[in-house]
Amino acid sequence: MKCSISSHPVVWLIAACGLLATLPAWADPPKIGVVDPQRLFTESPQGKSMLEALRTEFAPRERSLQAQQQALKAKNDTLQKNGATMSDDQRVRAEKELRDGERDFERARGEFQDDLTARRNEEMSRLQRVLIEEVRNYAKAQNYDVVLSGEAVIYQTQADDITPAILAALQARATTHGAAGSAAPAKPKSQ
Repeated sequence: MKCSISSHPVVWLIAACGLLATLPAWADPPKIGVVDPQRLFTESPQGKSMLEALRTEFAPRERSLQAQQQALKAKNDTLQKNGATMSDDQRVRAEKELRDGERDFERARGEFQDDLTARRNEEMSRLQRVLIEEVRNYAKAQNYDVVLSGEAVIYQTQADDITPAILAALQARATTHGAAGSAAPAKPKSQ
């Protein structure tokens, strides 16, 4: 395998380190912060509001699925209990109704999961844009040179973690702009 020196990543890394070493000693070190995006999603008022809105939106369908599942269990229990005393026609009809009901339930549960996942992804995308904008605004205001996502950082000191400050800014935004701030979930599409 032939490797071009100019395109090899290690060569670029060594060159970058060499360039950094030639910077004047009086240059200020870069101001670097680390933010934990998972905490922002789960602890911010905007994230909590989004999760609650999704729960509220999908609760009726979830209750309906639970009722459907309980009805199927009751039919199955009845069939198991009375199957021996039923005529062949009654038992075959009850078994068919149970199979059809289970098939309908599985289809409805799959549709529910698909719809919930699609809505959650849609809302997470909207929330992510709000959170990224808040991190950028904070970083600019505090003169950070670089802000890293905590998911990719192997080690950091607590002093580098700006997540609590971002959460405070999001809380202030939510208080100023209403309960959910600017990350209020979109109205669900009519079905």
